[in-house]
Amino acid sequence: MEYKMTIAGLERSLPLCRLTDELYIAAFVIFGDAELTVAAAAELLRRAPDYDYLLTAEAKGIPLIHELARQRGDSKYFVARKAPKLYMTGLFEVSVDSITTAADQKLYLDTADAALMKGKRILLVDDVISTGNSLRALEILTETAGGSVVGRMSILAEGDAQTRSDIVYLEKLPLFRPDGSVVE
Repeated sequence: MEYKMTIAGLERSLPLCRLTDELYIAAFVIFGDAELTVAAAAELLRRAPDYDYLLTAEAKGIPLIHELARQRGDSKYFVARKAPKLYMTGLFEVSVDSITTAADQKLYLDTADAALMKGKRILLVDDVISTGNSLRALEILTETAGGSVVGRMSILAEGDAQTRSDIVYLEKLPLFRPDGSVVE
């Protein structure tokens, strides 16, 4: 089963994936889809508030944040990592529960990046916002670093995220029943 939709003017078919016995989601993966990444970034930048830096969580937001920075001419953006890396100078850590990850995970921000974020306006970016848990983790990292969140953006909003007034997104992504029909 697939769900066909238009995103940033481009037609895409998203495979439906079982989340529970009664609930399916449409898998949206921008990895490898350069055309969609470029188009979505352009649309999001038209709607973006003023910001100093972009921040996303590893991994699916990385192509989008890179393209946003490239199109805007930003020389730096930040990625909250799923695991500490040897090159990190120190760590800020927060736990996150994501619907697309089986277990509780942690996000890490390098203290060198955090120092650059202090006193700056940070725009949070993700590919899809659903429960908002990943966004909340990014908010905590931003606040801990001393930055201020000036906006939250994604390509798609799924489920309850569609009713949030504090996020900017391009398209609504419905939830699905096992037969492929849309949950209203």
